[in-house]
Amino acid sequence: MIPHSEEGDSETVTSHYDRSNEFFAKVLGPSMTYTCACFPEAETTLEEAQVNKLRLVLDKLDLAAGDRLLDIGCGWGSLLVAAAHRGIRAIGVTLSPPQAEWANDWIAREGLSDLAEARVMDYREVKEKDFDGVASLGMMEHVGVAHYDEYFAKMYSLLRPGGRLLNHQITRRDSKQGQHAGKFINRYVFPDGELAAPGVVMTHLGDAGLEIIHEESLRQHYALTLQHWCENLEANWDECMKEAGRETALLWGLYMSGARYSFETNSLQIHQFLAVRPGEDSLGHWYPLRPWWDA
Repeated sequence: MIPHSEEGDSETVTSHYDRSNEFFAKVLGPSMTYTCACFPEAETTLEEAQVNKLRLVLDKLDLAAGDRLLDIGCGWGSLLVAAAHRGIRAIGVTLSPPQAEWANDWIAREGLSDLAEARVMDYREVKEKDFDGVASLGMMEHVGVAHYDEYFAKMYSLLRPGGRLLNHQITRRDSKQGQHAGKFINRYVFPDGELAAPGVVMTHLGDAGLEIIHEESLRQHYALTLQHWCENLEANWDECMKEAGRETALLWGLYMSGARYSFETNSLQIHQFLAVRPGEDSLGHWYPLRPWWDA
């Protein structure tokens, strides 16, 4: 299997995500959001922090009712639901059929099927163009550093001039640490996973023709997120073992505890990069002089 080919990526996603939707529901909580939350305060609940993160993403993209959003690696559909509740027309793509089924069922329960849908599709196969916004949350870890140029070139092609990309991804602390996620993670958790330093990501974003207009680290927020996920796993241990098996439950406990330690000690970071596709005339693209969202 060729790493980071469409076939290879599909197999990787299957190995990690297609274990049990119910298992992930016990660990992640009702939001079913498998990315870093954003905590206004350390005492904020996980659900409140995940709602806040989705709000932050959509606010940064500055999308209005009727605008079009593409969510790459949409998971179980939390961003699609949040966007559709704002009247945004949202398409999500994932390589996991169980995720897409969960997402579309959730969208239907909310009465939002006329605004949002999840597809089982590789991002390279998306045919629509001129999206007002593209979100990529927790997806880049699977892309492979050698494919960053291809990936961001695709993001550029999907956006309309003036459209924005919100790229949310785990990174290394610096470029001296290397790109591979480690033997344990590669074998048991994220096969072929790779991480780059923030500066490397920004270089590839710029080389694709995108203008970076904001960047921030949420490292401490991911440590808190993982703390809550570990607590959820412990609190629902019997149900988790029933849904996914003892081996998977133990594996996830070890993986999440190790990841939490890595974020706490600054071995790992997570960053949000907000970029815009410039306009096609000589004036480029204008946007507000200062950040327009509530941090």
